[in-house]
Amino acid sequence: MSGAVPVIEVRELKKYFPLPRRYPAQAAARVHAVDGVSFAIGRGETLSLVGESGCGKSTVGRTILGLTRPTAGEVRLDGVRIDNLPAGRLRPLRRRMQVVFQDPFSSLNPRLSVREILAEPIANFTLARTRGELAERIAGLLEKVRLPADAAGRFPHEFSGGQRQRIGIARALATEPEVIICDEAVSALDVSVKAQIVNLLSDLQDELGLSLLFITHDLAIVEHLTHRVAVMYLGRIVEAADRRSLFARAWHPYTQALLSAVPVPDPAARRRRTILKGDVPSPVNLPTGCRFHTRCPHAFARCRSEEPELRPVGDAQWVACHLDARPGG
Repeated sequence: MSGAVPVIEVRELKKYFPLPRRYPAQAAARVHAVDGVSFAIGRGETLSLVGESGCGKSTVGRTILGLTRPTAGEVRLDGVRIDNLPAGRLRPLRRRMQVVFQDPFSSLNPRLSVREILAEPIANFTLARTRGELAERIAGLLEKVRLPADAAGRFPHEFSGGQRQRIGIARALATEPEVIICDEAVSALDVSVKAQIVNLLSDLQDELGLSLLFITHDLAIVEHLTHRVAVMYLGRIVEAADRRSLFARAWHPYTQALLSAVPVPDPAARRRRTILKGDVPSPVNLPTGCRFHTRCPHAFARCRSEEPELRPVGDAQWVACHLDARPGG
């Protein structure tokens, strides 16, 4: 980022949720959804946040957007802290940060036409002064996401899943944002449609200079979209790298396992699959030491007692792992 102020910066972000009161024996227990996450996103850059379901990546996105308040840590937009702002001061900043949700059907109001769906954010921030200007903006949004002009008069149920996600992207673009958070935005789509949406997001980024936080469990998708990758496990980032470094050599055993599950286009190519044993530990009762040691095939004594911190292992790669410090390693 050449020393420039990142458009989004997250510092030691934590989000804990109290257990429901129906568990009186665990009244003080909390779900450690996000537990000390830090990263930054530059202008026009894509950061992919990758991990299994339940690792906390969607909670990170919701906390950045202000949909939930952090337990600790900071969220900064253009260097200005925003996580502690009251609702009145946060509202105008919401124009600069938008979201594309996972399910393009449930995230669109079925009673509103596409025209009304796109007009709503424009009206909320008074971005059109006349009906003619509003119609022009809506037509421009549909063109940007490659939908026909007559789509404006139709309703969400009249479109395919991929087309509905294009409508969701158009709605996110309606406020002319700087940052778009894509929360599993292609996971509900067919493989061929996924590729189309990823290509669309990439083209829009080039055209509009957007910064993207791409939240997903699918490393195969991010290889063609992202600039940098942060891998999460049980509330923490265990590896962070630029795309080239991560796919050339992943250091963390968890990242290696995720990469081994990515399908290989060449049917003749062979790849050794890493099968992780056991289940992800409870985010209420976290394991001591490294959170991954209960499933790691390389774990040794230090892993069970000391939690590793992110450390550099290259020019653009960091890993939280004791592996190269194991006895005899």
